[in-house]
Amino acid sequence: MLKRPTEPVKKLTRPVTPEKEIKAEPVNTSNTTSSLDSMMSNCISELMNARNSFHKLHLGVTGTGSYAAHKALNELYDQIPDFVDTLSEGYQGITEKLMVFKHINPRTIEDVSDAVSYLRELYAIINKLQAMMPYSEIVNNLDLVKDAINSTKYKLLFLK
Repeated sequence: MLKRPTEPVKKLTRPVTPEKEIKAEPVNTSNTTSSLDSMMSNCISELMNARNSFHKLHLGVTGTGSYAAHKALNELYDQIPDFVDTLSEGYQGITEKLMVFKHINPRTIEDVSDAVSYLRELYAIINKLQAMMPYSEIVNNLDLVKDAINSTKYKLLFLK
């Protein structure tokens, strides 16, 4: 039979951290606009304009594959406002400051090939933004926009 030691068992305690060390850093709410803030607001402005540009093409697309293009563009321009709201509200919530949106002239899209080129540009803008973005939830939401872009490109290129 095993004998237990007669010494009292030592209690383990966690080190106590002074209260001042566990306080969170105050959030910087200054009005200075960082490069990331500027890129995010420009991306959102571009998406707002893209919605209108794709809607205009949707209404005037003709020729071979025009019905498929009409439907694909409709689907995309219907999704963009939700993407814009989700990205804007999420980013402003996480940074705890409002973005400043500068006016960007909308793009004129003449035909489906212009639309595909514009979709590629939007994809590149989002990729660049994601590479700088420290907030995983915003990166994930940007992925959803890229997925919609990819789906639309597929439909415009291959469904005729």
